[in-house]
Amino acid sequence: MPRTLFLPSSLAGLVMVAMAAAVSVRAQSPPTAQAQVQPKARAEDAVLATYKWRSIGPARGGRSITVSGVKGRPKEAYFGAVGGGLWKTTDAGNNWAPVTDGQITSSSVGALAVSESNPDLLFIGMGESCIRGNIMPGDGVYKSKDAGKTWTHVGFRNVEAISKIRIHPTNPDIVYVAAFGLYHGPSDERGVFKSADGGESWKRVLFRDGKTGAVDLSIDRKNPNVMYASLWEAYRMEYQMSSGGPGSGLFKSTDGGDTWTEITRAPGMPEGMVGRIGVAVSGADGNRVYALVENENGGLFVSDDAGASWKLMNAARSIRQRAFYYTHVHADPNNKDVVYMQNTAVFRSTDASKTLVSIGQGTHGDHHDLWIDPDDSEHVMDGNDGGGAITFNVAAGPK
Repeated sequence: MPRTLFLPSSLAGLVMVAMAAAVSVRAQSPPTAQAQVQPKARAEDAVLATYKWRSIGPARGGRSITVSGVKGRPKEAYFGAVGGGLWKTTDAGNNWAPVTDGQITSSSVGALAVSESNPDLLFIGMGESCIRGNIMPGDGVYKSKDAGKTWTHVGFRNVEAISKIRIHPTNPDIVYVAAFGLYHGPSDERGVFKSADGGESWKRVLFRDGKTGAVDLSIDRKNPNVMYASLWEAYRMEYQMSSGGPGSGLFKSTDGGDTWTEITRAPGMPEGMVGRIGVAVSGADGNRVYALVENENGGLFVSDDAGASWKLMNAARSIRQRAFYYTHVHADPNNKDVVYMQNTAVFRSTDASKTLVSIGQGTHGDHHDLWIDPDDSEHVMDGNDGGGAITFNVAAGPK
């Protein structure tokens, strides 16, 4: 049965007037093509337009191979995500925020340095030098002069991976870059580079050949003219990778990086093929140097005469397995016998590596970088496959 709609007389009059006006308009103005295809507004579109994305956790995440705290600002720290730019905390790690979004043209941050004499000065290097099966290349080095608010590209545009960046402890204009180069084949933009003008220009100071990049750098805090660097002959392609070769080696400079002497075969160092090497000079005693060496008879080697001779202290597989992906060693700045090694776990030793204690529980597996506060050795930051993790009582050990 048809339905009849009854309207109050006043409302019915208004409806009739509106209908008449609509008919008049249609008669005077034929519909355009645009009007004919214009979609009908949907109520759900208006509702969806009010929705906004928000993070529901976790508060940090993503693989990280570089971290740094800030000397004199214990609540500030940064970690570089290999797929998500640079992140910063100002409340000791409780909250993190991205600081490079929209300002850099690649996303893989693989190297980071914060100046100790000017804590607002930062450099980041792009690309991953831990050459696993899936890696993201970068596009050189960026600089910030305002604690990460703004960024400027300062070189190495065609270098796929920057391994390390170090800033002179008292002169922020002196900066060093360890460039790995290209992943898949020869390239000349490899080795160690130095800038004496805050990154405005660069000079290559250590180079082996087009197949060998630089992978680690360490500066003697008591005498910054003394430096150690390691070169690594390696490549990674879709179907194969290689770690080690005649280009790999350990080097020392006593003139601020201008000239270098090779110490790969110093007494006590292993013979045969050498691969990746991690190096760290103690901030407490410049004669104490640690080198974690990839070799058939490798492990952690210790020198007490500034690299002139070495002794194998620990050959445990736990600190040298999957060497191309790890091989990281870090010396405590205040105690020459305290040393850290990173692998699937992170290890701490208080007797120059004779004994090891795993301290990474409660963070994440696969550890790649460590920062130790020069003002407080209990304040340590660890970079791993879960991002950046911070402790203020590292000696307390695992809970």
